[in-house]
Amino acid sequence: MYRSGRSIRIQARTRASQAACSRCGMISQRVHSSYERRVCDSAVGGQETVLLLRVRRFRCGNDDCVVKTFAEQVPGLTVRYGRYSVPLRTRLRTIALALGGRGGAGLTCRLAAAVNRMTLIRLIRSLPDPEPTEGPQVLGVDDCALRRGRTYGTILIDITASRPVDVLPERSSDALAAWLRDRPGVEIICRDRAGCYADGAARGAPQAIQVADRWHMWRNLGDAVERTVTKHRAHLRDLAAVTRPDETPAPAPVTIPSADEPARSERRSGRLAERTRQRHALIHQLLAQGRDLRAIARELKLARNTVRRFARASDPEELLVHNGTGKRPKMIEEYAGYLRQRWAQGCTNAEQLYQEVTAMGYRGMVTMVRQLVGPWRSRTTIALPPPSPPTVRQATGWFLRHPDTLESDEHQHLQTLTALCPALAALREHVRAFAQMMVQPTGEGLEQWMKRVQADDLPELYSFVTGLQRDFDAAKAGLTLPHGSAGRTRPQANTGSRRAVQQHRHTTTVGGGRYPARDGDQPRLLATATVRGPRARPTASVSGRRRPP
Repeated sequence: MYRSGRSIRIQARTRASQAACSRCGMISQRVHSSYERRVCDSAVGGQETVLLLRVRRFRCGNDDCVVKTFAEQVPGLTVRYGRYSVPLRTRLRTIALALGGRGGAGLTCRLAAAVNRMTLIRLIRSLPDPEPTEGPQVLGVDDCALRRGRTYGTILIDITASRPVDVLPERSSDALAAWLRDRPGVEIICRDRAGCYADGAARGAPQAIQVADRWHMWRNLGDAVERTVTKHRAHLRDLAAVTRPDETPAPAPVTIPSADEPARSERRSGRLAERTRQRHALIHQLLAQGRDLRAIARELKLARNTVRRFARASDPEELLVHNGTGKRPKMIEEYAGYLRQRWAQGCTNAEQLYQEVTAMGYRGMVTMVRQLVGPWRSRTTIALPPPSPPTVRQATGWFLRHPDTLESDEHQHLQTLTALCPALAALREHVRAFAQMMVQPTGEGLEQWMKRVQADDLPELYSFVTGLQRDFDAAKAGLTLPHGSAGRTRPQANTGSRRAVQQHRHTTTVGGGRYPARDGDQPRLLATATVRGPRARPTASVSGRRRPP
């Protein structure tokens, strides 16, 4: 055993006189050759451990065997073609299942067993697929991205256990129906509202109760609300006109600094300021002892330019100014008093002021003079532009969020908007009524709600109601049964990579989706799950909306 860099290397050899063939299992004692094998093992004392194992190759005595020679294996330590020992391989597989590829690779660096993220993913892929079972009693069905924007599959979730069950390679009714026929124990199917899943569930498990996911119903309603607000977006421009003038804060006037204005700001506080003052005192103490800058920088482990900057500052407050850290004063600041006096006398020509200070000894450029007197020209108050009207996405969020989560100005804008447009006022009442049905088991009122929507002049909501009528039984069950939210067990397989989906085949770590509250709570609805946008669009499919091919 010896140390090599940051690793500990252990030289060992096998002592067995015979070994079993890895193919046919025949015991052989005929040694062919030997070689040294490099096997990484678990860390010892926080250092990487490498086994330099001398193993032998034996000749197989079975004439019918496909191999002529084979290498012996140490039980519990080595495997064929393995570069990691069995204990280390088990530990790395556990890390990969818990954290994935990139996160697990970062942890292995801390454990003195650094591996690449692809190595961890290969360990996950090497695991055998779980044995097929009869199927869970409550099954969640949703689509997932195997390759975002190109290839999509179907992920099946055990709602009761809150864990993924299987991942189908395609998103079709035939694949779902075939899977359900092989597992007849499914009683309730909480599914996406896509038509292929409804057809596949009806053909594969006709005895099961189909439940529409509340998350997708709320998403579809959010799209309809956004279309309605877009149609009446002209009223959004009227919100700025009805805003009271006293709501807009008056801008502060810009004044010319007086001659007796203090050049230094207030004394700063905080950890950075205290550390700067302590460092300044220590450096000046070492300078008083006769140390040079190089010795001080080496002792305090600081850059020499940093030590020089502290040495030049006579007061630590010079290093804590807000316009820089220890910057030298500008050359034009020596003539700021004279320029302020001439400006008060009425001389506002920067070129003329530059010629006057040049005659007094100023050696800088005219640009510095213009930069100094530029803020002085803004004596009058600058009128701010009128506030821009709210966007359609912002207004849609007002309708979909709980009133208690709205700011005061948002609540006022919503009240004004519904007062200006009767259609939006009716839309607000319909959204609140549907939210009440989502958070409380009151699916019996769904049919009455659809009739009230059809009685109003809201054509943008008609498509949503038509989709509910096509899938009325599943939608009513989703608003009634406690299993109507597959979104709460939506795994993080929608990360856009096949490796993430395969990782979730062997792990029970499941992420929760966003969904309204239940069990009598007030509806706290989230606009981020319903408002479309490049950063807020969920990856789940929506009924009536096609995905990219």
